[in-house]
Amino acid sequence: MTARQPAFIPVRLGTIEYGAAWDLQKALATARRADAIPDVLLLLEHPHTYTIGRGGGDEHVLLSEEALARRGARVFQVDRGGDVTYHGPGQLVGYPIIHLREDRLDVHAYLRNLEEVIIRALADMGVAAGRQPAYTGVWVGDEKITAIGVKVSAAVTSHGFALNVATDLSYFDSIVPCGIQGKGVTSVERLLGRRVQMETVVERVVARFGERFGLEAMPMVDARRESPGALTPDSLLAMLKRT
Repeated sequence: MTARQPAFIPVRLGTIEYGAAWDLQKALATARRADAIPDVLLLLEHPHTYTIGRGGGDEHVLLSEEALARRGARVFQVDRGGDVTYHGPGQLVGYPIIHLREDRLDVHAYLRNLEEVIIRALADMGVAAGRQPAYTGVWVGDEKITAIGVKVSAAVTSHGFALNVATDLSYFDSIVPCGIQGKGVTSVERLLGRRVQMETVVERVVARFGERFGLEAMPMVDARRESPGALTPDSLLAMLKRT
């Protein structure tokens, strides 16, 4: 008898405030370490937000928090790796909450696998992307299209990737993205010169994620149906346990 392939649950969250999404990640990571839920891939968008990782500092944020607030943006110091990046509407953010068991407990390999997921998903959509050896993330030439920053605690991952689909790239002008001087940013729509449906991007990312990590995708949990404010860590955990 062939062993059953391990599974993951893709979850669509719609647009959600960064702090609320971070609380969800923490709760899911705790549940995953306890084997109370399977692997999960959260897929969402954020309102205008800047996050500064463990490897960054305020020097790469070019405007004051007050000036950023006037643009409708908030700033968070977070516990992922990496420097400063931007999140906002039109950007697909993915937070994998997966257990890197003994046979795959290699953070560098995990980062390369996340890059490969995005590279292959972009290829499916007609965008030829790749890596820059000195930097984490996914690039098209000298322009970054996907930022990646992760945390691994007790072998369970959190944080993840941010893929620019239809992002307002002007918001990157307020920072030195990922602390890298002399490089640009781009988006799927800018490269293709046409509108791209976010659902198409989600579909390709989910398929390539399962393929790369050897996980079978379970039916999508669509938490966008929850009324605003109704989605809590406990309610999302209850949804996942019913799946």
